Amino acid sequence: QVQLVETGGDLVQPGGSLRLSCAASGSRFSINAMGWFRQAPGKERELVATMASDGSTNYADSVKGRFTISRDAAHNTNILQMNSLKPEDTAVYYCKMTIRNYSDYVVRDYWGQGTQVTVSS
Repeated sequence: QVQLVETGGDLVQPGGSLRLSCAASGSRFSINAMGWFRQAPGKERELVATMASDGSTNYADSVKGRFTISRDAAHNTNILQMNSLKPEDTAVYYCKMTIRNYSDYVVRDYWGQGTQVTVSS
């Protein structure tokens, strides 16, 4: 079984920065793709950024140039660096990883528990 644990959410002032991390733990697995999504109160969950297995990235238009997704392969960790934060970035952020578990060779999507990011003065 694989588990994802997110860290890094916080209260930050507009223009500030935060770094979210999502670490996968378990035994005998490999990560295919990873991404970050967010959900603001009263809104649907939306894609923020993704990284495919070949390292290619995709960003929501609203975060391009401000957010960067990266991968620490040695630690099975997905990172979202968020700069120039705006109040409209306030949401619960969820990480997602597409993982192949070598106990049954099945590829599944796993989600983190969510971490609150609040941008306010």
